Amino acid sequence: MQTQTFEKLQYNELKAIVKDYCVSSLGKKLIDNLMPSGNKATVENRLVETSEARALIDYSGTIPLQGITHIENIIEKVQKDIILDAELLTYVAAFLRGCRKIKSYMKDKTFYAPTLCSYSLGIEELKVLEDEIEETIRNNRVDDSASGTLKKIRRHIALTEGKIEERLDKFLKSSQNKMYIQEFFISKRQGRLTVPIKAAYKNQVLGTVVEASSKGSTVFIEPSAVSKYTQELLVLKSEEAIEEYKVLSYLTGFILENVEQIKRNIEVMGQYDMIFAKAKYSKAIDGIMPKVNDCGKISIIGGRHPLLKGNVTPLDFKIGEGFRGLIITGPNAGGKTIVLKTVGLLTLAMQSGFQVPALEGTELSVFDKVFVDIGDDQSLENALSTFSSHVKNLASIINQTNHSTLLLFDEIGSGTEPSEGAALAIAILEEVYQKGAITLATTHYGEIKNFSANHPDFENAAMKFNNETLEPLYKLIIGKSGESNALWISKKMGIQENVLKRARAYMSHKNYDLEYVNQSKIRMPREVYNKPIEGDQIFSTGDKVFLTQYNDYGIIYTPKDKYNNLVVFYDEKFIEVNEKQLKLEIKAKELYPEDYDLNTLFISYAERKLEKDISRGSKKTLKRIKKYGIESLKKYK
Repeated sequence: MQTQTFEKLQYNELKAIVKDYCVSSLGKKLIDNLMPSGNKATVENRLVETSEARALIDYSGTIPLQGITHIENIIEKVQKDIILDAELLTYVAAFLRGCRKIKSYMKDKTFYAPTLCSYSLGIEELKVLEDEIEETIRNNRVDDSASGTLKKIRRHIALTEGKIEERLDKFLKSSQNKMYIQEFFISKRQGRLTVPIKAAYKNQVLGTVVEASSKGSTVFIEPSAVSKYTQELLVLKSEEAIEEYKVLSYLTGFILENVEQIKRNIEVMGQYDMIFAKAKYSKAIDGIMPKVNDCGKISIIGGRHPLLKGNVTPLDFKIGEGFRGLIITGPNAGGKTIVLKTVGLLTLAMQSGFQVPALEGTELSVFDKVFVDIGDDQSLENALSTFSSHVKNLASIINQTNHSTLLLFDEIGSGTEPSEGAALAIAILEEVYQKGAITLATTHYGEIKNFSANHPDFENAAMKFNNETLEPLYKLIIGKSGESNALWISKKMGIQENVLKRARAYMSHKNYDLEYVNQSKIRMPREVYNKPIEGDQIFSTGDKVFLTQYNDYGIIYTPKDKYNNLVVFYDEKFIEVNEKQLKLEIKAKELYPEDYDLNTLFISYAERKLEKDISRGSKKTLKRIKKYGIESLKKYK
């Protein structure tokens, strides 16, 4: 799946939340590398793991996963023949103890978690190694009991240090040395026992200057009276270090002998950490294990976006059964994009083994690919416009789409001339439908709504909107086409009613009222204002005109109305035409005598004769009307 899909749907943000429930770097690393699976069996197994772990947490509350930190780096050191110090050995012992505890914990949990219990069979108990480390290392140092030689050396060290302290104590209590001493205590500096001497008297005291204070007022001197014992102590310390190294080498070698078993344990413990992190997250969001299919059917009941907090309106959604394409319409900021993101993120979460925040009965489909086109991806570096960047993304999506693909398009076809954008959007929707994809798209274009309404495998949906408060209700209604509510919002925001009335008229007939601007607004003298504009055409009843739309001639029947539309008699019928589609050919006064009845131009001979016969009371005509009807007689010749 594209990296862009994860970014737009905030999949990595969701993983970061789950990762915080891990207790070790092992589980965190696995979640970092976790990817949604397109294999139904794998997804179902992941969900079963999470469900069993959730059951164990609900049953016992806590899971013994302590002591599994830092272990990977430590094992790498061992494999590089680096001798571990006492602190790192302690971590190894803690890890082995943790492995043993989780295996013991899982032994009697088969009823609750058969799958997770089977994983514990892969854990190797290394009790001998664990005990050896714990008996040898105490308080992050090699214990005296690690070897007889080490115990003997440390006893001699204690005796020698005692002799040194005894002589230094005598030095401090001597009245002869009182004037030289800065502080009356023994101080250990650079591993050597010293006394603090005033800097001014450092040459008056026999001994070795080990260190000076930061201000230079005090020097720490090892008196010559203890030099003999100090040398003995240095030799003993060296022997102690050699003996400790032997012990640490032995324990590191012991670990190396069992390194393959430990690495297998690391793998299992990491899996446990990741699975139980998923379960803790599921408990935190009150998640459920959805039903799973791979045929494209999605049915979300009371679903919530995993990253939204607070009072979130639950989503009821379905697709893939009865229709494979859904066109969502409604006002801006009404929640259309949130629907796309919720469906997309819940799908990715499910395919990663996460339980989802929804109600029981929810069903999700496994997809090989999930693609999105959401938001503005304008690229300044490539000099691509917003529309161009969207089209480039759509081209890539179309090329990769197959029968197991979920497509999420936000405002498809927008960013260009509306009729072209709508046409392109419909063509794209048809193409991905032919490839078998499940498609969700949002739009404001009426053409796309009409396409969806007429397509047997597409359905319209609308976001509810409170017309009184101008607040979106974030409720999706499938089977209904929504409106943008632009005129309603404009009215609430104070746009005058006459402007809104004109807008509604333009929406219905697309003929624009190009009346002259009021003279007071253009500050034009009346004589200039009343002067006919060059090229202006004034039509009257009876004028012969050329109809550009039909490339033929007609006769004006009624003058133009306030929308600049006229009624023209053409091809034996009356049609409404805008004045811009007419050209004056011959004025009526040039065609007919001054007292000519122009109505005769639009009434047939049969109609005129019928009216005359009725007016003079012709019995024959009245009988024919009764027999054939007046409309038939009008057509009779």
